[in-house]
Amino acid sequence: MLKSRSFDEVEELKKMIDLKDGRIDRRIFWEDWIYQLELEKLFAKSWLFVAHESQVAKPGDFLTTYMGQDNVIVSRHKDGKVHVFTNSCTHRGNRICFADRGKTRQFNCNYHGWAFGTDGALMGMHEESHYEGSIDKSKWGLQNARVEIYKGLVFACFDSDAPGLEDFLGDYRWYLDIVLDQTEEGTEFIGGCIKNMYNANWKFGAENFIGDSLHVGWTHDSGTKAMTAGGAVPEYMPVDPNSFHANANGHGWEGGIDGIGTLGIMSKGHPELIEYFQSQRDDMAKRLGDLRARKIFGSVISATVFPNFSFLPGISTMRTWLPKGPRQFELRAWTVVNKNMPDNIRDIIQNACMTSFSPSGLFEMDDGENWENATLSNEGVITRKQGLHYGLRVGTSRRDDPELPGNISRPMYSDVNQLAFYQRWLDFLAADSWDDIPKQR
Repeated sequence: MLKSRSFDEVEELKKMIDLKDGRIDRRIFWEDWIYQLELEKLFAKSWLFVAHESQVAKPGDFLTTYMGQDNVIVSRHKDGKVHVFTNSCTHRGNRICFADRGKTRQFNCNYHGWAFGTDGALMGMHEESHYEGSIDKSKWGLQNARVEIYKGLVFACFDSDAPGLEDFLGDYRWYLDIVLDQTEEGTEFIGGCIKNMYNANWKFGAENFIGDSLHVGWTHDSGTKAMTAGGAVPEYMPVDPNSFHANANGHGWEGGIDGIGTLGIMSKGHPELIEYFQSQRDDMAKRLGDLRARKIFGSVISATVFPNFSFLPGISTMRTWLPKGPRQFELRAWTVVNKNMPDNIRDIIQNACMTSFSPSGLFEMDDGENWENATLSNEGVITRKQGLHYGLRVGTSRRDDPELPGNISRPMYSDVNQLAFYQRWLDFLAADSWDDIPKQR
């Protein structure tokens, strides 16, 4: 239970998100009480990305990650199903598994030898005879989350009242399929997980990827020139009036429709990369249609699945922003490729990911510095009293586009998706239950 305060938390939060004029209160990036509400009302209730199926492909395969600040184990059980459960022993609370990933038959607690199956069930313990008549092992397994899989992406949710994953994603599935459904074989993660820490609020990463294309030409100008032997951002990301922001249920996608912007950057020095993707477009179009296969894919795009899972389709990076407090988060990132992709193309993509978005990546370092300073500046009492401008093209989003699902605004240089993200954020923090959260935004 959260500590009671002398003000109405919900009413205070509503004052912080001005959707009409596009104004956000800085305190949402700083205050501890708001962060605690996020853990309880957002992360404990949402469907959260926890793994790709390829990371737990066989029975016994497992990895550890976080849902909010709850450490969890993602494990493929002997029945073939993926289970997600808390990584804390039900005897004295000790952490059970300290490995990032691996393969095992069971998980053993170091403290008293309690053993749990790859489905989280309590199997036995050291000196078990002493417990005879004192414990019903079936009642002392680990807390299992609900698990659903969308085209290779494993999501988990600890709220039994939450809608199913596909309802949670809503219209946004149409956009996810551009990455996940290009081929019959599907996708997989390659090259392991890249981790790094930021002294910043987690929402800065999520909102940047959901709609902040405007920063690219300024923040990433030198990085783009370094990657392309002098090419400027407008050469790959022109101000196209047909580019767009799309959002649904707080999830967002921004990008162009030239089909070439990001691929042009990635293929510098590697013409075989763009040749490969061009050769795949006919088959992609049979699955996705011409708009998604020939115009959207390959353009400069960034996207976020609410609340904290983001990706760059052309650069092939996927990542989660794992909160560690209101002023720190851990970034975990992976490279995603089609399973049927040739090895030489995989290598080019993975190297390009590391060059652009990794702890030493040209673009990652730019963003990290900005997010850390945008967070730290709010330590000032006077500074926190001044709101932040999120008003670019406010009010221009419509759910009536003949081709694109969701709420659409053009062009993509906009704050529309960011405001939609914070509207959904407020929906969760202001709600007492799922009945209070609008089913569609």
